[in-house]
Amino acid sequence: MAMMNALFTAASGMSAQQMNLDVIANNLANVSTTGFKESRVNFENLLSQMIRTPGAQVASGIQEPSGISEGLGVRPGSTERIFTQGTLTQTNNPLDLAIQGNGFFQITLPDGTTAYTRAGSFQVDSTGRLVTADGFPVSPQITIPQNAISLSVGEDGTVSALLQGQTTPTVVGQITLANFINPAGLMNDGQNLYLQTAASGPPIIGTAGINGLGSLQQGYLENSNVDAVNQLINVILAQQAFEYNSRVITSSNNMLSTVEQMVT
Repeated sequence: MAMMNALFTAASGMSAQQMNLDVIANNLANVSTTGFKESRVNFENLLSQMIRTPGAQVASGIQEPSGISEGLGVRPGSTERIFTQGTLTQTNNPLDLAIQGNGFFQITLPDGTTAYTRAGSFQVDSTGRLVTADGFPVSPQITIPQNAISLSVGEDGTVSALLQGQTTPTVVGQITLANFINPAGLMNDGQNLYLQTAASGPPIIGTAGINGLGSLQQGYLENSNVDAVNQLINVILAQQAFEYNSRVITSSNNMLSTVEQMVT
């Protein structure tokens, strides 16, 4: 029975490391994705099989000091997204915005739902609206006049445009940021977008640069926070753990074969 437990325990380890490798692969695949935040797998051990309970009476006046228990393996408890700051790269594109600190840009999806992103590589659509690369408008909506000859965005999100024939910029809107009590609880919706969940809590919306929200940097983009070197180290560790569990299965199988030969 113990050898059978070893088979299933090692199998759970191999399955867990397979998921670990999948998460690492996704991190590495997005090492150049603007605003991407890496994920990690948090493991937890399975319920142990209690053979003898600690404190059990083994003789008159004598208690078992530590007992006997047998672990039954591991499973992925969660995949957690790490929202540490990525480095900023200067692009000199006036429509590129980076958040230095906490917070998310707000994006309106076609169904009216608000999504959130750290990727500030914005563009202007045919109506002058500030939109994502997929055409989703920034919220609150910012519309750039057609006769604008330059655009400036302050650290507090104030958007000003210098119109043709004028010498003083005109304020055309303000980009506000949203933050969450638990950003790791946001759901990844693809396209660099996150959606609110019960785990993330409701958005806390405010002006950039105050009340814990980051400031905006025009002409910059936030790089992925994935450290490729650390991820490659994690690949090696996951591979080794997978191989060790595979060897346990092989050894358990050999022991079972020996026992069968002895009883036949």
